[in-house]
Formats: sequence, structure tokens, C-alpha cells
Amino acid sequence: MKKNIKKLLAFALSASILLVGCSSGGNEKQGTAKEENKTASAEQVLKIGATPEPHAAILESVKPALEKEGIKLDIQVFNDYVIPNTALEEKDLDANYFQHQPYLDEFNAQKGTHIVSAGTVHVEPMAVYSKKYTALSDLPEGATISLPNDPTNGGRALILLQKEGLIKLKDGAGLTATDKDIVENAKNFKFELLDAAQLPRTLDDVDASVINTNYALDAKLDHTKDALVVEDKESPYANIVAVREGETEDPRIQALMKALNSEETKKFIEETYKGAIVPAF
Repeated sequence: MKKNIKKLLAFALSASILLVGCSSGGNEKQGTAKEENKTASAEQVLKIGATPEPHAAILESVKPALEKEGIKLDIQVFNDYVIPNTALEEKDLDANYFQHQPYLDEFNAQKGTHIVSAGTVHVEPMAVYSKKYTALSDLPEGATISLPNDPTNGGRALILLQKEGLIKLKDGAGLTATDKDIVENAKNFKFELLDAAQLPRTLDDVDASVINTNYALDAKLDHTKDALVVEDKESPYANIVAVREGETEDPRIQALMKALNSEETKKFIEETYKGAIVPAF
């Protein structure tokens, strides 16, 4: 009888120790899980839309600086000028970086969106390219020139052509001028309006094309060799980081702008793009 009692006591003691051990192991696992969750929650994600060149490349260059601030930059690449704004308005993005202020103003007016600038980063001088001619003066009578079909970039292209003496726009045409605002066209040029992203791809099919620098870079066009004329570097069309109204003071956005307007970014832009892109800060 005494032996049986001793065996029962020994068994109970062993079970007790085992339960304590299991409980301790569970607490350790819970503690580890809590630490992992704490680390995950400490890292903030900033989802930003951008066109490939130079915007996405510039954003990639500031990733390390933002990581030091505990911010993971999630770059979503787009190849058009509409979806990055609609995605931002619908809260699928936290910010975007691809456009200038005149384009944004026109977009808000047309679409009823509520998007504002968080700050400027760079200027992309627009240029005229051709695979058939080496000077604007060589363009023949009736030559076809393709332009961006969005209002502000199309107007910007026409203003450049007017500055170079190819056409004349009616007084007051402004930044949103269209081909219908042309009052003088001595050589009877024809204008083909295309989505900005399509312009480099259709360069073989026209006599000349006025192309935004980001799409020219993406198509490996060199403004120092391939352009017939380049827009003045004093252009007011500085590219901006855009956010929803009321979110310019978001700490993540503030950290992003600090990184994009840093000396390191200025050096990156100057050394990488050699004048095709100009810092605007």
C-alpha cells in the first residue's frame, strides 16, 4: 500500500513538472510572437505610384534613407498618367510621383478628385525627337508631328513648337492650348494626338514627336544626341509628389520629401541623368 502511494506521488510530481515546462515553453513562444508583431507594427509602409523613369528610379535611390526612419517604400510602377491619380483618390496608394502641377490642376478640375502637391522634386525638359530629320528646319511641308493628348502636356508641346517658330497660337491660348488654337501653320504641319506613353513607340511612323522626358528615357532616347530641340530648363513644369487633401503633414510623406529633397538625391539626379532631368530644389 505504501509503495503504491509513493508511486502515485512520484507520478503526480512528474506530471506537475511537465506541465510547468510546457507552460514555460508556451510563454516563450508567446513572447517571441509578441516581439515579432511589435517589429512588424513598428515598420510603416508607404505605397507610392510612379512611372518607370526617372520617377521609380529616383524613389529606389531613397529607399535606404527611409528604411532608417522605419518606413518601407512600396513602389507601384504605372505606364500612364491617369491610373496613378485615380488609385490615389481611391486610397489604393498613399502618394504618387509622376506629374507636374498644371497637369494635376487640370485632372482635379476634370475628374473632381481631391489631390494636392506635397512638394516638388525635379523638372523634365520636354523635347522634339525625330528618326528622319536632324533639325526642325528640315521638316517638310505637311510633316506629321505627334503630341501628347492630355491637355496640359499637349499645350506645353504646342508652346514649345511656337517658341521655335513652327506655329503660332491664338492670344490667350495658355497652358491648355490645343491644335484648334493654332492660327498660323506656314508648312501645314499635321498633328497627331496620342497617349504620352505611346509617343516613343510610334516615332518611326511620324516625322517628329514632342515627347515627355520620362517616356523618352524609358525608350532609351538621349536628349543630347536624339533631340532636335529641348525645352528651356527654366520650365515651370516641376514634377511633384502628390497626396490626398489633408495628408501633406503625414510623417511618412514628410520623411519622403526630406529624402527626395536631400543633397544625396540631387547628386543622384545630376550624375544619373546628366541634364535630361534637373533638380527643382
